[in-house]
Amino acid sequence: MPRTIHLALHPYGVGGPGQHGLWKDPSVAKNASIDINYYIKQAQAAEHALFDALFVVDSQFINATYPSHYLNRLEPLTLLSAVATHTRHIGLVGTASSTYNSPFNLARRFASLDHISGGRAGWNVVTSFDTGTSRNYGLDEHLDYTTRYGRALEFVKVARGLWDSYEDDAFPADVERDIFLDPAKLHELNHEGEHFKVAGPLNLSRSPQGQPVIFQAGVSEEGRDLAAQVAEGIYAPGGSLQQAQDYYADIKKRTASYGRDPEHIKIFIHGGPIVAATDEAAQRREREIFEEDNDFKGNLALLGRSFGAYDFSAHDLDAPFPDVAHLAEKGGRTGASKLIERAKAENLTLRQVAQSVSEFRRSPFVGAPATVADTIEKWFDAGTFDGINLAFRNNADLELFVDGVVPILQKRGLFRTEYAADTLRGNLGLPVPANRNTREPSLADH
Repeated sequence: MPRTIHLALHPYGVGGPGQHGLWKDPSVAKNASIDINYYIKQAQAAEHALFDALFVVDSQFINATYPSHYLNRLEPLTLLSAVATHTRHIGLVGTASSTYNSPFNLARRFASLDHISGGRAGWNVVTSFDTGTSRNYGLDEHLDYTTRYGRALEFVKVARGLWDSYEDDAFPADVERDIFLDPAKLHELNHEGEHFKVAGPLNLSRSPQGQPVIFQAGVSEEGRDLAAQVAEGIYAPGGSLQQAQDYYADIKKRTASYGRDPEHIKIFIHGGPIVAATDEAAQRREREIFEEDNDFKGNLALLGRSFGAYDFSAHDLDAPFPDVAHLAEKGGRTGASKLIERAKAENLTLRQVAQSVSEFRRSPFVGAPATVADTIEKWFDAGTFDGINLAFRNNADLELFVDGVVPILQKRGLFRTEYAADTLRGNLGLPVPANRNTREPSLADH
């Protein structure tokens, strides 16, 4: 079978990082981020266009400088459970932290979403970017990188073990024999590891897709290795075509090195297409959006997120970039370290670094429908992605892509014309995991 493109939708609400002006858009409701009807309509529009999934991000720490969407938004699993009852095919992927949750509780919540949706749940595993989250959970400081990623790997393995608590035929529900459960088909986990001690079993059976699909978004060495070991979907950073190719090849190679089929990990790059009647009109709109969002105060606060929500406004903007390397280790280490290295190499001031983080960068997916489709096809053929995680400023922009670009991709045989399955796994072309209690054990179980 020829490869086809997977598409996911990432709703913005009233604006995430860098979208400082989106909440002012008259077409965006000021309460969009807490309006369940906004998400339902977005999911239904994406499902009508045959998208694979709706993807909801999350974080658990804010201060007054955070992006508008972050200040007032719904908890992902609650949100997606509501959306599940208004959709039939689209996958429902929610972000949840392995650092600030317990395996049993989170495994049960995602398994519940999986049942509510009929097998469409996905978990985006994060180790938490915001260092301030620790104070919301009774900890004095954020865990270091090694601990967070070691905990994440063990967390996923525990969750998968709990999702296998029941064999598929554990419930005969035989009235004549007075047998509801076959106790031999129920399995305790009895896990004891470095970070967790969990007895099990989980009080919920497997869903039609076996287990929720595991997503991850690692960029660092630790993140890439975690993804290669456990992820079935990845939200990749994107960047230039060459950078996307390099990341794609690296993840696929790492996946194979762990004895996994590289086809069983689907890499999604971020895409914010801007579609208009002509290339020129789309490029003008792209520049207008940049100007709407180009707020220096917001950009300075955004820079601080990479360093544990550090307040850079206390520093002289025109002095050399301050020594904050110690803050990067427990924050967004990979991105923060690159900023520090560049600032030193080019002798940049704080103002220059803040400006560089949000300087105008032309997206490759901007233009008339045929132009955007051509670029998507070029990148796909070049081995940069299996899918695109799409983000649109408003419903009108989503409709322009769905009505203009999707039909061209379908005509070229690059995108489906109907859903292949009722589950997220089925539509992504991923296998249903065999229950560990009914198959031969493997090294991955240890």
